[in-house]
Amino acid sequence: MPAYRRAGASRLIGKGGGMKMMKRKKGYVLTLMVLISLVSICLFILSGCSSPPKTLDRSISGPQVVVNPESIRLGVAKLMATNIVFDGAGFKPGDSIFITLLGPEEIKAIVAEAPIKPDGTFKAELGESSMSKLTKAMEILRGDIVADEKFQPIVVITQPPIPEGIYTVKVTSMLSNLTAETKLTVKGPSVIDSLKDWIGKLTGKIQYKKAK
Repeated sequence: MPAYRRAGASRLIGKGGGMKMMKRKKGYVLTLMVLISLVSICLFILSGCSSPPKTLDRSISGPQVVVNPESIRLGVAKLMATNIVFDGAGFKPGDSIFITLLGPEEIKAIVAEAPIKPDGTFKAELGESSMSKLTKAMEILRGDIVADEKFQPIVVITQPPIPEGIYTVKVTSMLSNLTAETKLTVKGPSVIDSLKDWIGKLTGKIQYKKAK
């Protein structure tokens, strides 16, 4: 074959290879967009199926407590973004309470505390604050939170989280013998939760290390 034809064929092969690479990249982008769309649709459906929040029964004069949501999942990213709220009433003003999770395998974890208001109510939250996230990481996920070189938080998981099951949320007064209880269901991570944790691991926001 003449040299000019060989050169032309090489250019055609090079163009063909480049076009294949471009098609592959477009395919990856399209697949990622489809995955993101499916996740968004699932999240929308799940949010629409959630039950209304529980409220305190004002006809009860004695101690009581409710928790919202009534169930949580053990996905790392999911739990860190979940705002768990404990509302109570019927306690003595000026006192304070602490909240303990009692569950399978003799689990006992103190997860929150709060002062009693003048009307005998309280509100304790495990939300977006640094202390709340640290409590969720340590007491529920059985891990820790550390900072990277840019002082960004990293959730470090060193052992399995608390087991799935139905837990008793027990409220105990610090100065009196008043108590109240309700139930909290702890579920394993969903497929979407596992996908979020996988992305978190890739981006360095979640680390898995064995405890020494």
